[in-house]
Amino acid sequence: MMRSGCRMSLVMWIRVWVMVAAVVDVLGGGCLIAAGMEVGCGVRFKDEVASFKVAIFADLHYGENAWDEWGPRQDVNSTAVQSFLLDHERPDFVVYLGDLITANNLPCHDAVLHWFQAVGPAVDRKIPFASVFGNHDDASFEWDPHSGVGPDEPLQTTSRTELMDFDMSLPSSYSSSGPKTLLPSVSNFFVPIASSDGTRIVAIMYFLDSGGGSMAEFISADQIAWFTTTASKFNSDASIPELVFWHIPSIAYTRSGPKPNQPIEAPCVGSINDESIAPQETEWGIMNVLTNRSSVKVLGTNSIFWSISCCCSYLFGSIFFCRCSCIQL
Repeated sequence: MMRSGCRMSLVMWIRVWVMVAAVVDVLGGGCLIAAGMEVGCGVRFKDEVASFKVAIFADLHYGENAWDEWGPRQDVNSTAVQSFLLDHERPDFVVYLGDLITANNLPCHDAVLHWFQAVGPAVDRKIPFASVFGNHDDASFEWDPHSGVGPDEPLQTTSRTELMDFDMSLPSSYSSSGPKTLLPSVSNFFVPIASSDGTRIVAIMYFLDSGGGSMAEFISADQIAWFTTTASKFNSDASIPELVFWHIPSIAYTRSGPKPNQPIEAPCVGSINDESIAPQETEWGIMNVLTNRSSVKVLGTNSIFWSISCCCSYLFGSIFFCRCSCIQL
């Protein structure tokens, strides 16, 4: 979704309390295996405190209206807000939840520079982070006479794969392109959170590409199959809490919370509710999978910039749907 009038850097803080954990083996380099299969080099708790703080920034839209005074000023403001929050909250992990850049305002050679601006505050502080794509990160370039780009210049947009390759090259990035079998969908991956000594997985974060831009806006049957297979391998008894992130909210979000401009009441929590949900184009079954999996505790999405800050339970509290807000497990 595009910014409308003003932009705010949106942050969701998730504090994961250690309730249950599966015993795993430790591989060389601190990587983990479960049920005889490699899980990957996940992140760890810093110490023995029973919490792991995740900061989530969504819809930063760096590079929007880059040709006038307003756009670059908003980028400076977003960097300042990110920097303040990261220094104040000192999170263990940062999730960049899509629409890091406004690709439809950026010629190809500028997109990577603005992507680095977006994740730079985490990189500079050596905070582990991961990125997932939104509907504007590889949107087709829309020529504007004030953009400084000649009408005869190539207007090719930087692809999802190119942006992800750059992201993955950065220090402290835990992003991944995901299985090639899911292309053109990119950013389908997971990051395990391990205990400080690396002997237990205490939570798993899953990331899915909800499409948009160069793709249709939905989570495909192939992505659902990948999630189901992966989760079954690494968390077969559903004893490990799982957090799932993607950018464009599911249609189910339209049924789980208060209507626009209505009070936010229990069991929902939050403070801002000024706009309606702009959901995916269709639903191919991902919500059925998540609601039937007891280990999934939080689903975090965005695609509205500053006018919604709310978490609501879905289907008798089995999952909390969050949009730029906070929750404790």
